[in-house]
Amino acid sequence: MELGMVGLGRMGGNMVTRLLEAGHRVVVFDPKPEAAAPLVEQGAISASSLGHLVEKLATPRAIWLMVPAGRVTKGTVEELAGLLTEGDVVIDGGNSLYKDSMAHAQGLKEKGLFFLDVGTSGGIWGLKEGYCLSIGGEPAVFSRLEEIFQTLAPAPDRGYAYVGLSGAGHFTKMVHNGIEYALLESYAEGFDLLANGPFELDLAQVAHLWSNGAVIRSWILELAERGLERDGTLAHIAPEVAGGETGRWAIESALEHEVPFDVTATALFKRYGSRRDSFAARLIAALRNEFGGHQVTKQTD
Repeated sequence: MELGMVGLGRMGGNMVTRLLEAGHRVVVFDPKPEAAAPLVEQGAISASSLGHLVEKLATPRAIWLMVPAGRVTKGTVEELAGLLTEGDVVIDGGNSLYKDSMAHAQGLKEKGLFFLDVGTSGGIWGLKEGYCLSIGGEPAVFSRLEEIFQTLAPAPDRGYAYVGLSGAGHFTKMVHNGIEYALLESYAEGFDLLANGPFELDLAQVAHLWSNGAVIRSWILELAERGLERDGTLAHIAPEVAGGETGRWAIESALEHEVPFDVTATALFKRYGSRRDSFAARLIAALRNEFGGHQVTKQTD
């Protein structure tokens, strides 16, 4: 199959590599031309603009967006709406608000176009491990492009799912991120107590211990072990945890539907207050860097 990819950041670029390795034809575009160069070396076809990318794809086209949520996604979808022809598909693999995705789907439908919202999880490990994909939109369009999702997922029979109509994919990913906030905060508080308790503990050793047989074992705990092995005190990382948009959306949705969501809310407020010098905030910042490549603020003297 062939696919257009718009947005060649770390995740978008890794997704292209995974598709190319599986033999798919991929046309790529990024406002920064240099971002396409390493992918062209791997076999991707570079486009100089959205219009150029559309021209290089056979109909019916499928174009995957990995661009910032909000204004950038909205502008890209609107520009593509004026370039594509009936039956083409726009796929948003970013962290867009699900209500925006519902609006994009309706707007494109009026022009004879289709839209899939794909909540994408996997971070910087997706190239090696595969991506977890929650897919919303028209069932027939999902079926038409299922081979692409199978390639990006950890295996053809797992790691991706059609979860419902337009908006359902990004809604599912939004809740996923809310749970992630709570998990990170829970681990961070536990290791904060270990670090400041009455014993001189090897925190990497404890993380490794708990990763084998304990009821709280998880991939996040394995990543904590990696980070703590490099620096058991995390002194090189400032206690500043960025992010928060998807968590805020999840909390707003919980309020709208009157669903208790207090653990995630507390975790988000902890992020907002992560300017004090706490081990917990350092660990969350380190973990976000481990699984997502999110930038951390380096501690200075």
